[in-house]
Amino acid sequence: MTVLVSSILPAAHAQDGNAGIKSTTKATPIQVVDMFHTAFGKNGGRAVHAKGFILEGSFTPALEARTLTKAAHLKSGTLPVLVRFSNFTGIPDIPDTVGASHPRGMAIKFQMPENQSTDIIFHSFNGFPVSTTDEFKVMLEAIGANREGNPAPLNQFLATHPVAKTFLTTQKPFTPSWGTLAYFGVNSFKFTNQAGQSQFVRYQIIPEAGEQFLTAQQVATLGPNYLQEEIKERVAKKPVVFKLYAQIAQKGDKIEDPSIAWPDSRKRVLLGTVTITKVAANTVAEDKTLFFNPNNVPEGINIADPMLLDRARAYPISVGGRQGAFEVH
Repeated sequence: MTVLVSSILPAAHAQDGNAGIKSTTKATPIQVVDMFHTAFGKNGGRAVHAKGFILEGSFTPALEARTLTKAAHLKSGTLPVLVRFSNFTGIPDIPDTVGASHPRGMAIKFQMPENQSTDIIFHSFNGFPVSTTDEFKVMLEAIGANREGNPAPLNQFLATHPVAKTFLTTQKPFTPSWGTLAYFGVNSFKFTNQAGQSQFVRYQIIPEAGEQFLTAQQVATLGPNYLQEEIKERVAKKPVVFKLYAQIAQKGDKIEDPSIAWPDSRKRVLLGTVTITKVAANTVAEDKTLFFNPNNVPEGINIADPMLLDRARAYPISVGGRQGAFEVH
């Protein structure tokens, strides 16, 4: 069934986005979405990062960006953007003060000329819990069993998957604001410039205010929705600014394994500045229709990670399910 999402801008030459990449899972896109419902329950909203908040702003590309890619949004003038900050899990009312709300999420929709768009999705953990979609399925099933009172499958999984254990149990301390965290686009992309030169990159986005963290005593004084309340106050006073970077892979870096972070010593190239200036309407309808797809890439950028292809194919299913276009079990 075709999913019609009225507020989504068309992808910018997205048919080129997965060139040369093939899925490594037998799971269908609907089954991928069902993985999250198994883990977190079905809530009628987003399958993951269900609790979030939308803001508006602009993106200004840096001159250095065009040395890496001919992508239109990285070489044109200032563009409007939509930014959605979020908490982990598919639980829409998860308190901001509990550990399961980590990692925090950030997604950006770049609104390009001629009614086109492109998207980047990040989270605040530099890496991913597993290497493949099939491993991710096992992990989410174990989380679901744990939620139902059977911790054994999750304990067994974490015993053999140390990165997943770190992802689920050893996050950064709590932050006072979504605007004071660094976020990482853990999947790899191939950037190609006007001269036909290509490099593999991963995105990072760094707050101009610097990373800031709270003590346990400070967290204990905060309410369950403190992040939304804080970001409203912060952006009302002055713009919230982030610097967007491309981290450049070197020979030997794992391109197709998102669970392995590249060393911090890798070169970073500034792609531009995201300036968040105001709160969006944040209606239920807006959040249901706003759709970020990491496979929505323009000419000059290709996805380079099979898991990203699997995720990207599942996003339209998730958005269709929350709009009632069809049933996701």
